[in-house]
Amino acid sequence: MDRSPHPRSRRIVPVVAAAATAALLAAGCSSSSGGKQAEESGNAVSAGKAGTPRMTVALITHAAPGDTFWDTIRKGAEAAAAKDNVKLVYASDANGPNQSNLVQNAIDQKVDGIAVTLAKPDAMKAVVAKAEQAGIPVVGFNTGVQDWKEQCLLEYFGQDESIAGEAFGRRLNEAGAKHTVCVIMEQGQVALEARCAGVKKTFEGKTDILYVNGTDMPSVKSTIIAKLKQDSSIDYVTTLGAPFAMTAIQSIADAGTKTKLATFDLNKDAVGAIKSGKIQWAVDQQPYLQGYLSVDSLWLYKTNGNYSGGGEAPVLTGPAFVDKSNVDKVAQFAAKGTR
Repeated sequence: MDRSPHPRSRRIVPVVAAAATAALLAAGCSSSSGGKQAEESGNAVSAGKAGTPRMTVALITHAAPGDTFWDTIRKGAEAAAAKDNVKLVYASDANGPNQSNLVQNAIDQKVDGIAVTLAKPDAMKAVVAKAEQAGIPVVGFNTGVQDWKEQCLLEYFGQDESIAGEAFGRRLNEAGAKHTVCVIMEQGQVALEARCAGVKKTFEGKTDILYVNGTDMPSVKSTIIAKLKQDSSIDYVTTLGAPFAMTAIQSIADAGTKTKLATFDLNKDAVGAIKSGKIQWAVDQQPYLQGYLSVDSLWLYKTNGNYSGGGEAPVLTGPAFVDKSNVDKVAQFAAKGTR
């Protein structure tokens, strides 16, 4: 296996770890062609189904069991894999160290590329560096927009969650909201924390943070109900995922309040709720696109040496607001599970 170094050169990332791991990270990002060296010939790159040799890509996420958001990402990845003659290996674990072990498994299997989320970036540092040292190109997606460059990833595809949160806060101002509760379903998950922090930064009213157990929907429902009954001044609930928005609809009804609801992320149920007015708007980060671009980018890098953003800028897939004014444009795609 070709072990040519990574295409970008960056500062050394200090870590506290075992001596061998520290030595690995101390090498920093190297500065040549990157990962497994891109194929010399680009003559097989064409539109339609690729005629390039079969390659294997591992897509490794922090998805929690039962979170349907990740089904959309996986559909996008599978579409790109089918087009690019890629064998896609999917694995997920919401626990940071366990997700790190999944990346190590991919390294041991000598895959041709890895696409990974950095929801717990500190837990991923060492193993991402090991993948790069092994000559395997790594791209980031969905979470880790603040960390992908520091960890020397080749590219990043996703939404800047701070920017999305700030836009959400301004939207609350425009709606005349005075008090929102931002519901975080996994404490310490950097993207979710960044969303609520962004909301709090720009929203001129009061923002409360409510932590819930995202793997237990009955608990999510009852916790939101209790919060709404405890404080009648809350006029907007902010949820960070479409399944949680649907649960919040039930919570608001059961609490007997006139609280309004807005959310991050879409699915077909949320689209229906926007149409009916039960959800005021949703921020769409286009997860299908994140999965698709992550796999396709590794194929492009291997076959033609391309990498988007030049290793310096992320490829942003959001935020885009979906409300009653434009929901019909995305409804047909949401029905297929691709928006």
